[in-house]
Amino acid sequence: MAEFESWSREQLIEHIAALEVKKNKGKQVAHTNDVSPDKQERTFNFNSYAQRKIALKFCYHGWDYNGLAFQVTPTPLPTVEGVLFDALCRARLIDRDAGFEGCDWSRCGRTDRGVSSAGQVIALKVRCSLRPKVSKEASLNEEEDVQKEEEKEGQEQGQKEKEKEKEKEQEQGKREGQGQEPPIEILYTQVLNRILPPTIRIIAWAPVREDFSARFHCRYRHYKYFFESLSPPARPLDIPRMQEAAARLVGEHDFRHFCKLDGSKQIERYERRVTSATISEVVPSRSGSEKPLYVFDLIGSAFLWHQVRHIVAILFLVGQGFEEVDIIDALLNANASHPNPDPSVPFLERRPLYDMVEGLPLVLWECGFDEKDVKWRTDDYDGEEAVVPSLMPSTIQLRESMESALAASRIKTSLLEHFLQTAAEHHPTPAVGADKVVRVHAGGGRIRHFNKYEPLLKRKRGPTVTEVNETWKNGRGPMVAARRAAKISAAGRMEEEEGPE
Repeated sequence: MAEFESWSREQLIEHIAALEVKKNKGKQVAHTNDVSPDKQERTFNFNSYAQRKIALKFCYHGWDYNGLAFQVTPTPLPTVEGVLFDALCRARLIDRDAGFEGCDWSRCGRTDRGVSSAGQVIALKVRCSLRPKVSKEASLNEEEDVQKEEEKEGQEQGQKEKEKEKEKEQEQGKREGQGQEPPIEILYTQVLNRILPPTIRIIAWAPVREDFSARFHCRYRHYKYFFESLSPPARPLDIPRMQEAAARLVGEHDFRHFCKLDGSKQIERYERRVTSATISEVVPSRSGSEKPLYVFDLIGSAFLWHQVRHIVAILFLVGQGFEEVDIIDALLNANASHPNPDPSVPFLERRPLYDMVEGLPLVLWECGFDEKDVKWRTDDYDGEEAVVPSLMPSTIQLRESMESALAASRIKTSLLEHFLQTAAEHHPTPAVGADKVVRVHAGGGRIRHFNKYEPLLKRKRGPTVTEVNETWKNGRGPMVAARRAAKISAAGRMEEEEGPE
């Protein structure tokens, strides 16, 4: 210590700083040496593994995501495709550097923010457990290496290995002779559900042809919209009136007044075919004094942007008595080349301005495919025989996670019902129209308030399809499209297609 007594304050500070630097360097070296080779990032060569094209069937909670489609620009919430893509990369089923295009990614139906799905489908190429792809030269080199290794370890050990390999080949030959696929494919359901959040669940997968497209091979799309009637003082819903109005949607019609026009798509044909449009009470119905829950089922081959939510908005207006059932015929009478033959039905070149309903209760329920194209299977089911009860980990884990989410939701619902019962002790239910405020059903528990209701046919009209397309082409449209195309190309993402919701 005596040697430091003659040092100045500045010298002492400099000496301490030098010791701190030396100490920190030692820590960094020790930390680097502690990292085992197993924990370091390893290069994964996808070219060394075989691939197969599969379809994935999955469900997701729309309220937790910014829609299905991956976006090249930042979004407030993650997208379903973004999370799913990351999970596939983490499982090393696809190559992140190759992007969406590299795995031939396709989707069945696009859903917007807040919209859920019980049976969404994508198709892509993934790594599989078939024999690795190796060149003839690599195969010969591998055989030489094996021979040298056998000589080194001893002839006896090498003979045992050959016998084991021969037994495996014989067993595989028996299976192939019986027309069976080699067993032990990657457990896609189990692997992905372990990585994905509980709000996205892989339900099944299927091997598909190389040219299969989840979008273009889909034969129909089935949407459901769940709803309740409003409580007083709002007008209740007349379900039979809504059912009558829904029935008029069936068939091929021009639905330009039941969607959101988008000039960037440059769509000119708005005819779509609806094969079924029904309203029913959800089974099993609720018991006691609770309001029944209803569902609107809509099935068709394809849909326009926000078409389902615009349709439901009009059905609510009919159900509450603000519009007549005939308003459906008027809104469908939009194509001058194919007008309604009934002269009493007004022709609407422009859409009356109205708001669509909330997206929370909307679900893409099912994407339908021909059986020859898709045969769904799980990790313990090959898609050929009848499903039997199984104790496979993937089945147990899937059901457990989904039942846990349902239990939490039921508890929240029960709490809210008890809160309402407590409030009812001090605040009785008012009569319909008690405060003379017009309440319009907006879906998902939302209500729009107006001082006076204005009938649709007396409202202001929006632009025509031609005007929307021309405005986009003659405005900033081309520049925006060019920028977006550049971002999509840089991100390795396929072009956005027309989407329903």
